[in-house]
Amino acid sequence: MLIIPAIDLKDGQCVRLRQGLMDDSTVFSDDPVAMARRWVEAGCRRLHLVDLNGAFAGEPVNGEVVTAIAAAWPELPIQIGGGIRSLETIEHYVRAGVGFVIIGTKAVKEPAFVAEACAAFPGRIIVGLDAKDGLVATDGWAEVSQLRATDLARQFESDGVSAIVYTDIARDGMMQGVNVEATLAMARASSIPVIASGGITNLADIRALKAVASQGICGAITGRAIYEGTLDVAEAQRLCDEET
Repeated sequence: MLIIPAIDLKDGQCVRLRQGLMDDSTVFSDDPVAMARRWVEAGCRRLHLVDLNGAFAGEPVNGEVVTAIAAAWPELPIQIGGGIRSLETIEHYVRAGVGFVIIGTKAVKEPAFVAEACAAFPGRIIVGLDAKDGLVATDGWAEVSQLRATDLARQFESDGVSAIVYTDIARDGMMQGVNVEATLAMARASSIPVIASGGITNLADIRALKAVASQGICGAITGRAIYEGTLDVAEAQRLCDEET
């Protein structure tokens, strides 16, 4: 299981939101490239970038920062989400050196686009499913649908999706612990590997996820916890690498 540090980009800065609210953000750095270096030096094997402005705008806004990070560490797998709603945008990021592109809102509103993207960019497409009480939210979490996240995951099973990033909105940025039960339900819903997101606070959360990781959980995204110091990236990855 991979520990994946998150770098959330808003107005060119590295921030963290609480429950996805743009007006409830904490700025952790005005130099996202330097922040990326910090996590790379801590031994991370993948980075999770989110263009928060892009998620609301429906198109990339912080693309230059993403490109700069990808250029700085060409061998490091980077996954990017936020405002990715066209094949042209995916191609732009792939050409910039980004390893994986996360489709969120577009996947919910136009599920056929996922199959199209997977065919055009095999092995590079991740679906981001963000849920509130099990129901999928879109448009930077501004809208909550009537679709169950687990039902939607099954729809993508034969498309060639490399992973699902599953975020429990209620836990995101709140430092209240990961929702292991909901994450496990998502992992069991399809054969697509799941990356847990939202609420990861300390090593206890990592242990809880690791205990069920064999059922389809391949990674854990962590943001506020590593910025506020309640979780150490290197220590968390060591724990994941230990044989059980």
